[in-house]
Amino acid sequence: MKGLLLDTHTLLWMVVEDERLAPTARSEIERADRVAYSVVSFWEIALKMSRHGFEFELPSFWDRHLTDEMRTIGALRINLEPEHCRQVQLLPWHHKDPFDRMLVAQALVERLPVLTADRRFQKYGIRAVW
Repeated sequence: MKGLLLDTHTLLWMVVEDERLAPTARSEIERADRVAYSVVSFWEIALKMSRHGFEFELPSFWDRHLTDEMRTIGALRINLEPEHCRQVQLLPWHHKDPFDRMLVAQALVERLPVLTADRRFQKYGIRAVW
């Protein structure tokens, strides 16, 4: 597999070594030539941290920690670009979550499959791997 975009839960589960990250998903990460993550995932994490957090612990400077972890594995950061925003406009409403919709848009524009447990991603014609 050439490239792979991590969904937010995948990124988190990988970093905190959560057992919910399936062995096949771990294998996909290891086999990928290029792993990417979206800055949109950091926005989603911040929003969730401000409301109730997660059922696992993240360091207080989680943004630095996750960035360092992504750098360690050589992951590429995908920033939010105007063309990604335009792609969201064109998406059908299979998914209501704005963060997931943006990840779908980024995957389409960047031509990357998404490593996610969320099967709704496939309705957009992208490859969802798990």
